[in-house]
Amino acid sequence: MAAAPTSLSLSSPSRRSSALFRVFHPQSKPYFIRSLALPRRPRFRAITASMSVEAPEKAFQGSSLDRKESEILHFVKYHGLGNDFIMVDNRDSLEPRVTPEQAARLCDRNFGIGADGVIFAMPGVDGTDYSMRIFNSDGSEPEMCGNGIRCFARFIAELDKLCGPQSFTIHTGAGLIVPTIQNDGKVRVDMGKPVLRASDVPTKLPGNKDGAVVGVQLVVDGTEWIVTCVSMGNPHCITFSTTECKALQVDDLKLADIGPKFEHHEMFPSRTNTEFVQIFSRSHVKMRVWERGAGATLACGTGACAVVVAGVLEGHVDRKCKVDLPGGPLEIEWEEGDNHVYMTGPAEVVFYGSVLL
Repeated sequence: MAAAPTSLSLSSPSRRSSALFRVFHPQSKPYFIRSLALPRRPRFRAITASMSVEAPEKAFQGSSLDRKESEILHFVKYHGLGNDFIMVDNRDSLEPRVTPEQAARLCDRNFGIGADGVIFAMPGVDGTDYSMRIFNSDGSEPEMCGNGIRCFARFIAELDKLCGPQSFTIHTGAGLIVPTIQNDGKVRVDMGKPVLRASDVPTKLPGNKDGAVVGVQLVVDGTEWIVTCVSMGNPHCITFSTTECKALQVDDLKLADIGPKFEHHEMFPSRTNTEFVQIFSRSHVKMRVWERGAGATLACGTGACAVVVAGVLEGHVDRKCKVDLPGGPLEIEWEEGDNHVYMTGPAEVVFYGSVLL
């Protein structure tokens, strides 16, 4: 069966380079794509796409595009509710296999593999099982990623050939995170305690409730928004309404217009993720997210956690709440006993591949 034409470039369009891309979908046999990059926004056609196990290996070994193993990046692509990541086995080093610039090219959905970020599974530090680092699709490095940590747990279980319920301690830029793979395959993650003090989020908005920013006015693009600021290891600005509108209809928002204006607002010195929330009941909300460094995404795990924390602080929701995202629902619980936020949701493999750097 022939593959559909595809396009791929993992280097600058002004550079002549070759690209070799092997894809293995978990529900089918592997197929092999070879393409040659040309200067200036190249377009490619698939050369071979035999749906046989032998074809990829023969083509790869005999190809004039053979490269040293150090120049080939093997990866697995995962997604958590449509928030997708290129997962890299980096357990032999604390130095990422790719640079931020390479990560941005890999994440490009027209000239790369396509993803919201590249995640590296690294050796543990300070007694943890593993370390996790992530580069966003723009090459920036966030402290943590909620959907990414669920994908990370499933990826580690696959690498170590582990079955059944598993729990890991993960060192991240946001501190210790503990994901647990459940019997149903979903991953429940102890996301730790939310950070509420304004200077620690960080935000320049003055704290109005024991140092926290809860339900204050923020003018963005001429509109007064009512916002609450929360850090789940990374900064979030959550809004349920404007001063003119009692409740948001999130599907009506032009996210590409308003999102960047929140992200780069002067009140957020480290930029911010922004969640726009519609309330259905005290146990059910819907959100859309503009992620710092990634733009509009189908899901944001830390954002969903921040939404429930903000909703509790503003008196909108209970401590256990379902959060609908464009990619699907997450179950969030902010436990009163230990003050930790727990997130439960899926993580699924998309395909396996190898690409020349």
